[in-house]
Amino acid sequence: MTDFTVFDVDYPPHARQRVIVNTDAKNECDDQFAIVQAILTPSFELHGIIPAHFGDKKSKTSLKDSHDETMLVLKLMNLEGKVRVEDGATHAMPDETTPVDSPGAQLIIEEAMKDDDRPLFIAFYGPVTDIASALLLKPEIENRNIIVIWIGGGHWPAGGREYNLSNDIPAANVLMKSKLTVWQVPRTAYRTMSVTYAEMIEKVSPCGEIGKYLVEQVIEYNMRTDPHMEYRSLGDSPCIGLILDPEAGVWDYRPAPLFDEQMKYVHTGKYRPIRVYDSVNTRFVHEDLWAKLAQFHRRGSRDHRS
Repeated sequence: MTDFTVFDVDYPPHARQRVIVNTDAKNECDDQFAIVQAILTPSFELHGIIPAHFGDKKSKTSLKDSHDETMLVLKLMNLEGKVRVEDGATHAMPDETTPVDSPGAQLIIEEAMKDDDRPLFIAFYGPVTDIASALLLKPEIENRNIIVIWIGGGHWPAGGREYNLSNDIPAANVLMKSKLTVWQVPRTAYRTMSVTYAEMIEKVSPCGEIGKYLVEQVIEYNMRTDPHMEYRSLGDSPCIGLILDPEAGVWDYRPAPLFDEQMKYVHTGKYRPIRVYDSVNTRFVHEDLWAKLAQFHRRGSRDHRS
């Protein structure tokens, strides 16, 4: 077997994508895969991971849970201290005018205000509290080159209940009213990212401690919540695939909607268009992660030519 891996490819600094990941990491069992994929993508310049809250219905300490899960993933990859982690808000915004300041929101502001011609991609696997708060705390970032990719919102054009949106509706409205570039991956698209136990056991589980953990935590989660299931939708992974290749899915531009209290879309036509993905190339996203995990395990490192 060749020793050559994706981590041996030289990506010059100006060609790498600037990325921040915002993750409600312990909400379910799919964030972990998307976190690992972001970390293992050498064409990314990963500026940090922001653990996020996921409301208080599942846990009264959801932010801490996300933080602890993020740190566990880094530990299992032997990357403790090598990836910046800044906690996001402890709770949702109370309304559309009151930000929730946090180290995570400040990280977004810090990176957004840097003198860099490259866009800053911010991948949101959960609620968008931290970007909305950053916008309210530092309105100047609205005019910076930021691309927000959000896993959230119900089916178009009606909408309806969707978990990530439910954890901060005011923040979603702040984001939609802003001038920022937004790529939305609604529920109808992200729910198609399923993978079976058989595939994960064959392709992920052999990849060291992190591979074993990724698979075991999916099976354990399903046994507690959906014991009939022999699969899981890795619904946060489109964020990473779409930064790698924005055309890895079917999309079009639609005027940014707002959300009412029932999470239905309110189509005012007043706000700038956003990109809405109707589908994502599951094979492209999943196979990229399987290959990177295998190469990371074989090589024992993600560092360039180490």
